Formats: sequence, C-alpha cells, structure tokens
Amino acid sequence: MNTVVCIKQVPDTETLIKIQGAGIVQDGIKWVMNPYDEFAVEEALRKKEEMKAGEVTVVSLGPDRAVEAIRTALAMGADTAVHVSDAAYAEKADPYAAAAAIAAAIKASGKPYDAIFLGKQAIDDDSAQVPAMLAEMLGIPAITMVIKFDVAADKSKATVTREVEGGVAVVEVPLPAVFSAQKGLNEPRYASLPGIMKAKKKPVDVKTAADLGVTEGPKTVIKEMSLPPARQAGQKVAGDDAAAKAKELARILHEDVKIV
Repeated sequence: MNTVVCIKQVPDTETLIKIQGAGIVQDGIKWVMNPYDEFAVEEALRKKEEMKAGEVTVVSLGPDRAVEAIRTALAMGADTAVHVSDAAYAEKADPYAAAAAIAAAIKASGKPYDAIFLGKQAIDDDSAQVPAMLAEMLGIPAITMVIKFDVAADKSKATVTREVEGGVAVVEVPLPAVFSAQKGLNEPRYASLPGIMKAKKKPVDVKTAADLGVTEGPKTVIKEMSLPPARQAGQKVAGDDAAAKAKELARILHEDVKIV
C-alpha cells in the first residue's frame, strides 16, 4: 500500500512558550514531530507491513530545522521524504497556504498513492483545517478523527471508524482519500537505533514554493498574540442557611459575574 504522510514540526508540549508580538519567542524551544502526526506515520507503516508491499513517503512544510522531524519519521520506517523548505511559507503559512504547498508537493512527486495520512490537528495552532483543505485541493474524499482503519485487499476502498460527538461512526470510502488520525488509532513505535542510522541515508527531496509552482500565500494574517489571563481565585459563599446561600450565589452570578 502506497501512502503519503504529512507531518509538521511543533514546539514540544513541555516547552514554556513566550509571546512576542504576533508570534512566539523561538530561542531555546525544543522542536518535535506533532504528536498526532505520529499516529499518522504509525498507521501508514502498519498498513505497509500488513500488505507486505508499498512505500511510505513523508511530506513536510517547514524551515530547515523541520528536517529533524522528517528524519524521525524516516527512522520509524518511512521510505522517502519531501521537504518543502521556503521561508515565505514555512514561518507564515496559514492552513490554506500549508495545504496548497503540500498538495503541490504531492502532485509534483508523480508517485501513485492509495491514502494520505495526517494528524487530526497540529498542537501549535490547533486549526484542524489542513486535512479537509488538502483533500479538496487534490479532489479526493476526506475522513477526519479516525480511530480505526481497515483497507480492502484490492485497495479499492477503506472502512473507517471515526469519532463523532457522543459516539463513533463507521464510514466506507473509496481510495485514494485523506485521513486524519486521532489518538487511539494505534500506539506509535519508537525509532530504533538501526532505524536512526538508516534514516541518515534515506532520500529527502528539498523543494521551494517556486519549484512547485505555488504562488498563493496565506488567506489570514495573525496581527497579535497574547497569553490567556491569569486565573483568578475562587469565591466562597459562606453561611449555614442553604436558601440564603443559594440566593447570594444567584446575585453574584447575575450582578458581579453577569452570566445569568
């Protein structure tokens, strides 16, 4: 089974983020592969192993440092990679621009694919928009929030279980299609030492936006960022009379907090 896995490099979840203007201070940040993308890589590898055939290609949009995340995916077992490295897109790409660059890279590779996997969202911007946009640009279906993935022996279709509010839905979709991975789909493997050594020799094709013919920039611009306000201490309603306490609570919610 031939698959494409789209990954993003993001700040580690344990990194202390500092805001500066319309972005974050990048000095001292530890960068990692987006955690949800790990599920996507793992699922692609498992399907290749189950079907005993195929190739896993990683595609990533990001600055030069993004090659670290790409090498992690290659060390896990992916075969080849495409790195869209362009300053104009890597640092300021919104979901639309990212999807456009990734779609162009997939088309330019000329490789046939049965499925495209991504994480359900990136943990830095939390937009969760790229999977659907990518599918639209490629003219194929998209199934999001996938927690189980089964493919027919002839690779003509997939039966997918996805999370929906209050439960799950089972969907049958023709291939090729785009799938976004949710936690629970699998347990991502760790890169082994032999895998890490092999990853150093695996090919990474570096492309710029100009190479891919991508001209459209972002549709949105971040003007300012700020951290959420500090959480205030809670307020207790004292007294022994339950009715009086309830009345006072209602007054506080209505007059002070203004939510009722």
